Amino acid sequence: MKIKMGSILAVIMLFTSAAAFAQAQKPDPKFHIYLCFGQSNMEAGARPEAQDKEIDPRFQMLAAVDNPRLNRKMGNWYVATPPINRPENNMGPVDFFGRTMVANLPQDYRVGVINVSVAGAKIELWQKDIYTNYLFGEAADWMKNMCKQYDSNPYQRLVDMAKIAQKDGVIKGILLHQGESNPNDREWCNKVKGIYDNLIKELNLNPKDVPLLAGELKSKEEHGVCYPFNTDVLAHLPEVLPNSYIISSKGVKGSPDQFHFNTAGMRELGRRYAVQMLKIKGFEYNEAPATPPAADAAAPAPAAK
Repeated sequence: MKIKMGSILAVIMLFTSAAAFAQAQKPDPKFHIYLCFGQSNMEAGARPEAQDKEIDPRFQMLAAVDNPRLNRKMGNWYVATPPINRPENNMGPVDFFGRTMVANLPQDYRVGVINVSVAGAKIELWQKDIYTNYLFGEAADWMKNMCKQYDSNPYQRLVDMAKIAQKDGVIKGILLHQGESNPNDREWCNKVKGIYDNLIKELNLNPKDVPLLAGELKSKEEHGVCYPFNTDVLAHLPEVLPNSYIISSKGVKGSPDQFHFNTAGMRELGRRYAVQMLKIKGFEYNEAPATPPAADAAAPAPAAK
């Protein structure tokens, strides 16, 4: 049986096109994605200044909620102009984590973040099996209203958005800042490990490749009321979760209240998260010092409960 040369070429072109299409659909290994959660400091309460609105387009955020004011739709990627959490938020450490990362990664790398944080929330809000007991039991009405934007299930929203993000890039780590609402909770580390383990399982990740970075609360020097948490509780996290790292808050500037960091503090804390992550991932930190920030520019946020 004779086979025409044109038919053979057509078949070759078909397979070549299919292979190219399949390759284009693969997640970009140089698009590094980070999951972020916590309470008010991670949620972002510092007012951005003019310099904070100039964003390298390689730093992107995946919207976890709709934001009509900025024409953002849940589940889509956007340049990470603040706010990168909910519409009513401002700027936090995640903003400067991403900026510092892209400033120190090769130009063909991108960084994406997903932030699902809730002011005043206990760590129990992200415990998938018992969060309803907390949210619909002791949580205040204002917190319930915040959580409605996540269909009253922040953990599941984080997972759902992470699965969307995995179509485009690779999850490389998790950032956490929480504790003001669990200041004396000796089970906090175990609870965090449980949340981490659930995320790893549901997103089919290798725990060796996904470090968790947890930031200290406002220091004693900055008049943080929860500073003992840093040594009494948080410091023990690496004993429970080996692939975890503590980000120091020493010298990180705070707002006048007892819980929150100011704009300068958010910049510095985010930079410290990034420096640690760059080290873990084998990249060198070489960024020049940032422009000296203005004095305290923190926006009011609900006090930790």
